[in-house]
Amino acid sequence: MADRFTKMHGLGNDFVVIDARETPVEMTPARAHAIADRRHGIGCDQLILLEPSEKAEVKMRIFNADGSEVEACGNATRCVATLIGKPAVIETLGGMLRVTPADGGAEVTLGEPGFDWEAIPLAMPMDTRDMPVAWDELEHGAAVNVGNPHIIFFVPEADAVPLAELGPRIETDPLFPERINVNVASLDGPDRLQLRVWERGVGLTQACGTGACATAVAAIRSGLVQSPVTVALPGGDLVIHWAEGEPILMSGAATRVFEGETDWAHFG
Repeated sequence: MADRFTKMHGLGNDFVVIDARETPVEMTPARAHAIADRRHGIGCDQLILLEPSEKAEVKMRIFNADGSEVEACGNATRCVATLIGKPAVIETLGGMLRVTPADGGAEVTLGEPGFDWEAIPLAMPMDTRDMPVAWDELEHGAAVNVGNPHIIFFVPEADAVPLAELGPRIETDPLFPERINVNVASLDGPDRLQLRVWERGVGLTQACGTGACATAVAAIRSGLVQSPVTVALPGGDLVIHWAEGEPILMSGAATRVFEGETDWAHFG
């Protein structure tokens, strides 16, 4: 019997989604990496494995293209919400997420963001609102944990930053013991940001839902913009609502591309 999967994307951030709630699928870092390979596998930024949950409607496990398992993925959460097809709670390593399908996408309620240096985590104490560190032109970053760790740099022109070179250097810097997602953003009005993201374990992406959340939170916290914030990514826009002491609300598109069949044994 063939193993089934669904190919989906959220603003170009693409996923192989495997529903293993009824039939278990063994997933290892090596297998996830092989499936994500765009030349020899199916190809995706992240592999999403859905499993039974004792605490929610479904448990969502997230494997980056390099095979590493991570805590959260906002774009994937919207995709899974459309597959569920009704309001639900999704269990992740980053916490419980409430989702509501909407026309062409979904709305996701994340938990409250974390700002303490130990919550990011960082290797040493420092002010996460204005970090006294720099990598070439990127300096004075802000760190936020929204279920997974992010560092955000506000720059005059996001497109001008050589993120393909700086992103992997920052991601793997010893300051970040669990590595980190790297965001560069520029202001485009009182409630709009332009954003590019180097995603931990993936690389440059068309969109990153948690990156959009972290960046909007950092900008609101610093008084640069007002909520709700439209975050424009290469793949499209996300709308983020947030107020101090409140959970984050993200809304945006999710697209089902095709259904497929394969044999997971082919991938090690």
